[in-house]
Order: sequence, then structure tokens, then C-alpha cells
Amino acid sequence: MTDLVKVQALTAAELLKNFDVSEEAEVHLVPDTAPEVSINHLVEAGLYPDAIKLLAHGLPKREAVWWACLAARDIQNPQTDEDNINALLAAETWAKKPSEEARLRCKALGEKTRHKTPASWAATAASWSHGSLAAEGEPAIEAPDHLYAHAVAGSVTLAAVLSDPVDPAKRFARYMQQGLDLARGGNGRIEE
Repeated sequence: MTDLVKVQALTAAELLKNFDVSEEAEVHLVPDTAPEVSINHLVEAGLYPDAIKLLAHGLPKREAVWWACLAARDIQNPQTDEDNINALLAAETWAKKPSEEARLRCKALGEKTRHKTPASWAATAASWSHGSLAAEGEPAIEAPDHLYAHAVAGSVTLAAVLSDPVDPAKRFARYMQQGLDLARGGNGRIEE
């Protein structure tokens, strides 16, 4: 039994078909059990990027994008440029109330910030959650259903590494706690 009520996949195998894990992670996976089992094994082994990918693919889109927003917000500082501030605000707006207008704003800001920051990837995750990937006026190109999770994992992982490039383990642990709280039905806001 799992307490990750927001994760709909019954087994890790259902999620693992959508992305690759590191070679080190493979021995810690238990594909035929609830995703939580593999996530916990990966965290215990200190393989946070792989655990983040697995959880990002398991979370519903809004919760996953909100997780990326929490990580991006955590590392914003007074030197953060206006475009990245706006990208994060757009992603937060989409996570609170998804709409096509909010998605298109996220798409524009994700492209403007060139996918180089956690805020940029959070906005991109929202833009990849529904709607067309094509430019306005072109034939619609639907995003693969799991594409948003790749951007979420990128945002959360990048935030941890940028927060402490030498030893990001503390941030990785914090962000995993946030993601797991969301998966349990919480809001992801945990104490430091």
C-alpha cells in the first residue's frame, strides 16, 4: 500500500517506460511494485535526479508544475532577472488555474528565457501540459502526455544544483520532501 495518493500509476514500470534512469539507478528499481518503493530506494541511495524523474512522471500535471515552481522560487534572489521572475509567475498562475491563455504565456516566457533556469523549465512544463506545441497558425502538434514531467525534473534538479553546486544533497532532499508531500495530497510547502 502506498500513501502517494496523487500518483495514479500502480507500478513503477508504468512510469519508467517514458524516460531513462542512470545506470547506477537501475539496481535500485523495483518495477513491479508501487512507484513509491523505487522512489524511496533511489533517495536512500542518494540518486536524487533519478528519484526526481520518477516522481515527476508520477505526479499529475498541476502538482508537478507546482513542484517545479516551489524549487524555482526557492532559488530566486535579488539578482534574478525580470524575464525569469515573469516565467515563474506565469507557471505559478498556470498551476493555480490552468488555461490556454496562461499556457501560451508560459510557452512564450519559457522560450524567451531559453530553457536555462529552473523558472524557465517550470514555465515550459506548464506549456507542455496541454495544447499544441506548434506556433500560432500552424497545424496543431499535441505534446506527448508525459513531456511536462521532463521539464519538471529538469527544473527541480537544476534548482538543487544551482543552489549548491558543490554539495546539492540538502536541496535535493528538501525538494524530494516537497514533491512527496504533493504526492500525498499536500501543498508541498514544508519547513526548512
